[in-house]
Amino acid sequence: MTAEPTTAHSSRWPVPPQDGYTVDDLFTLPDLPPHTELIDGSLVFVSPRRDFHSTMIDLLMTGLRSTASPEVRVRREMTVVLDRRNAPEPDVSVVRTEAVTGLDVTRYQAADVLLAVEVVSPDSEARDREAKPHKYATAGIPHFWLVEMTGTDQHPVVRVYELDPVTKAYALTGIHHDRLKTGVPFPVDIDISAEALAAL
Repeated sequence: MTAEPTTAHSSRWPVPPQDGYTVDDLFTLPDLPPHTELIDGSLVFVSPRRDFHSTMIDLLMTGLRSTASPEVRVRREMTVVLDRRNAPEPDVSVVRTEAVTGLDVTRYQAADVLLAVEVVSPDSEARDREAKPHKYATAGIPHFWLVEMTGTDQHPVVRVYELDPVTKAYALTGIHHDRLKTGVPFPVDIDISAEALAAL
């Protein structure tokens, strides 16, 4: 009796073009995992999310929508096209209402985004803290929030940045621990305490 030959399961990964992928590729390549991003012409796949990540997005979405003006809409995990080789997916975006043209919209242009929010995950720390803010600022998105969980007490902290039109870079305008209160891009007052997070 002879054993049947075993064959290892093989996955066929797409071979990137010499100059990298473009936004068109991101939206036409088949079978990409959900929430795939395009950063500098490379496809970036997202690892499974922690509960903090998902719950913090819910908390911010609820808070932002409760005070958003009719001129804007708050969106979760939608692709934002910065240029032909960069199309990240902020965890939360505030976009101009006129950019929301229907339920089949798959992306927004950077010019339509007033605020991009990134909730830091262990696999994306460098991208969320360095690469993405730089790219959002270069694309002219006026406001950026970076959300993290403190290591000791697992408490949320939100760093609020505003685009400096002279340097074309973000300037830190506040660090918020229990309550996120700011006047831009519209008046915002959100309870971001550990208790508020735990209540969701």
